[in-house]
Amino acid sequence: MQKPAQNGAPAANAAPMGECSPEYRSLPVGESAASLPAAVPKLSIIPLVFIIFYEVSGGPFGIEDSVGAAGPLLAIAGFLVLPLIWSVPEALITAELGTMFPENGGYVVWVASALGPYWGFQQGWMKWISGVIDNALYPVLFLDYLKSAVPALGGGPPRTFAVLGLTAVLTLLNYRGLTVVGWVAICLGVFSILPFFVMGLISLPKLRPARWLVVDLHNVDWNLYLNTLFWNLNYWDSISTLSGEVDNPGKTLPKALFYAVIFVVVGYLYPLLAGTGALPLDRGQWSDGYFADIAKLLGGAWLMWWVQAAAAMSNMGMFVAEMSSDSYQLMGMAERGMLPAFFARRSRHGTPLVGILFSASGVLLLSSMSFQEIVAAENFLYCFGMVLEFLAFILLRVRRTDALRPYRVPLGTAGCVAMLVPPTALIVVVLALSTLKVALVSLGAVAVGLVLEPGLRFVEKKGWLRFEVNSDLPDINVTRTPVATDEPLAP
Repeated sequence: MQKPAQNGAPAANAAPMGECSPEYRSLPVGESAASLPAAVPKLSIIPLVFIIFYEVSGGPFGIEDSVGAAGPLLAIAGFLVLPLIWSVPEALITAELGTMFPENGGYVVWVASALGPYWGFQQGWMKWISGVIDNALYPVLFLDYLKSAVPALGGGPPRTFAVLGLTAVLTLLNYRGLTVVGWVAICLGVFSILPFFVMGLISLPKLRPARWLVVDLHNVDWNLYLNTLFWNLNYWDSISTLSGEVDNPGKTLPKALFYAVIFVVVGYLYPLLAGTGALPLDRGQWSDGYFADIAKLLGGAWLMWWVQAAAAMSNMGMFVAEMSSDSYQLMGMAERGMLPAFFARRSRHGTPLVGILFSASGVLLLSSMSFQEIVAAENFLYCFGMVLEFLAFILLRVRRTDALRPYRVPLGTAGCVAMLVPPTALIVVVLALSTLKVALVSLGAVAVGLVLEPGLRFVEKKGWLRFEVNSDLPDINVTRTPVATDEPLAP
C-alpha cells in the first residue's frame, strides 16, 4: 500500500475528474479499492446474506407492535406491501451504487460523489447516529424477551450489568473480524428461525383464516404502526459500508441482496400468519416479546424457552452486524479524509478498532431509552439520510451516464425517479407522524453534524489531528481543497 497523501491532497494517480473510478475496473477479482492485509479473508455470498439479514431483520422479533397498533389485517398487509414500496427500491439502489463504489465508505461515498464532501459527511453523521441508536435497541429487546423468565432483568443494577456484559462480549466478536461475524450470523440465523418454523407447523390445525382479516380503522396507532414496519424493513444500504470487504462485490453484492430480501419478508410473514391465525386476537398483548407467549400457548413451555433463546441469539446477531457496518463506515470516512486518520487504523484482525470502540460507547449511552423512543428517533434520522441517497442516485445517473456499473437497476432515469416516488412519500409520512420530542432530539443531532464538519476542518487546519486520504482509493469526482495546517504535525 502506498503511503496516503496527507491533508486531503488527491493521490497522484487519481482518475481525471469526471471519470468513474477506473482503478476499481483494474483490480483483480475479489479485491476492493482499499487493500486488506493478505491474511484477512473476504466475505463470500452466504455469510453476506446472513449479515444483511441481521442488519435489516434478524427474524420476527419486534414486529409484534404492528399487530397491537393496527390489528392482523393491516400488519400482514404492511409486511406484504411495504417491501415493494421501500425494501426493493432501497436494495436496488444499494446494489447499483455499492458495486459502482465498492469501498467501505458506502453511502457516504455515493453522496460525496454526487453532492460534495460536506454533504457526504452529513450523510455519514446521520447514518452513523441512526445506526448507533438502532444498535442500542438490541440489548433492550434482548432483556425484554428474558425478563419474563428472569424478572430481575426488568430493571435496576441487574439490567445495567446485563447490558454492559452483552455489549462487551459482542464488541469482542466484532474485533475478531468479519469472517467471525459472518459465521456467527449464519449459526445464529439458523437457530433463530427454527423455532418459528416449528411454531408454524404446530399452528396449522388451529389456523382460522378469518382471524387474518380483522381490522378496525377507527382504532389504529398509525405512528407506532408505520414506525414498526419501517424499522423492520429498512437498513438495506448498511451493507454498502462493508463493500470493500466483499469477495468480488460486483457479482456477490447484488445476489446477496436479492436472496436477503426474500429471506427477510418470508421470515416476517410466516410467524405473523401463524400467531394471528391460530389464536383469538387480544391486541393489548401484542407488544415486543409476545411471540414467546404465543409459543407457550401453541406448543408449551419448551417452545417458549426456545423462542426466548432464539430472541437472545437474534439480538446478538443484529448487534454484531450493525456494529460492523457502523465501524467500517467510520474507517471508510477516515480513508477519504473526512475523519481523523486514527479511525482508519486496523487491528491485527483487520478490523477498525477505533470505530468499534466509538460505536460501542454510543450504544451504552443510548441503551436506557425505551423501545418506542429508539425506533422513532432512528427512523427520523434515517429518513434524512435516505433523502440524500435518493438524490445522489438520480444525480449520478444523470451526470455520470458512462460510469462503470457492474450492476445497474434495469430502469431509465425517468423510471428510477418513478420508483423513488412511493418511498419518498413514505418518508414524508413517517416524519410528519413523529412526536415533537423525537423531532427536536433528531433535528438537534442533525444540527450537530452541520457544525461538526467545519469544526473538523478547523482542527485539521490547526494541525491538532492528522487527516489523510488513502492513495489506493480511486477518484470519486470530488474536489477537496487541501488544508494548509498552521502547525503541521510531526511525521
